Amino acid sequence: MEPFSPLHFQITATGLYAPPCVETAEDLAKRVGKTADWIVASTGVSRRHISDEPVEHMAAEAARQALGTGPPPDLIINASTTPRQIIPDTSVFIESELGYSGIASHSIHGTCLSFLVALHTAGAFIAARAYRRVLVVSAEIGSVARDYTEAESSVLLGDGAAAAIVEPTPAGAGSKLLGYVAGTFPRFSGLAELRGGGVHRLPNGPDSLPTDTLFHMNGTRLFRAAMINIPPMLDLLFQQTGLTVNDIDLVVPHQPSKPGLESLQRWGFVPDKVVDIIAEYGNCI
Repeated sequence: MEPFSPLHFQITATGLYAPPCVETAEDLAKRVGKTADWIVASTGVSRRHISDEPVEHMAAEAARQALGTGPPPDLIINASTTPRQIIPDTSVFIESELGYSGIASHSIHGTCLSFLVALHTAGAFIAARAYRRVLVVSAEIGSVARDYTEAESSVLLGDGAAAAIVEPTPAGAGSKLLGYVAGTFPRFSGLAELRGGGVHRLPNGPDSLPTDTLFHMNGTRLFRAAMINIPPMLDLLFQQTGLTVNDIDLVVPHQPSKPGLESLQRWGFVPDKVVDIIAEYGNCI
């Protein structure tokens, strides 16, 4: 494998939006046929925010915080797995909500990794001097796809939005992406899926079922798959960067579940260095 060439860019501002409606473990317990204690013990989620707003409104709220009083971006990347609709792209509606017109925009759908893929893409655009101020915004409304007969997954999901401004690193400054490792493993594709919405299971298709529009997950097998594949990817990342676990000041992981976050200790990431907001926000994709 060719050595990774660091990408010189920086995150200059961020924004966060959580819808005001809060749903607790107690609120969900009767709906899924479990106790609140079971929900918290098995997933770590005590509460989550639930949206009754359009996804583009949530995205714009977070984006405005990140944009502040600065100039408009010259590219908008919507990093999300819950689109407003298939066509036009969700980024079109986010741009409209922000009051802009004529700014290039598109979406990146990498499921739970959408923001990381979009950040890498934005950094590559910056490095290539294609753009100089990129808005990466991710708004997710996963709660609408919860299957309450599947307690394990339905008690995890929450809604929220976040945004970041990505710009070139000034001369003399040190901000850069030191490494990037990604991998796709198709044999595990059936472990977490939402089958409906595409041409495979069209809403009006003869073989489509109402449950095709709901999220399904085999958490136990998915966790095992992650435990198998994460170590070699971490090894490669440390080879790329020349770093060790002890050099890392802060880990900002996807918030899959309490067991998922605790698993990071297997590779030497102590809890004090791991961002853990699963109890308050749930899994926001």
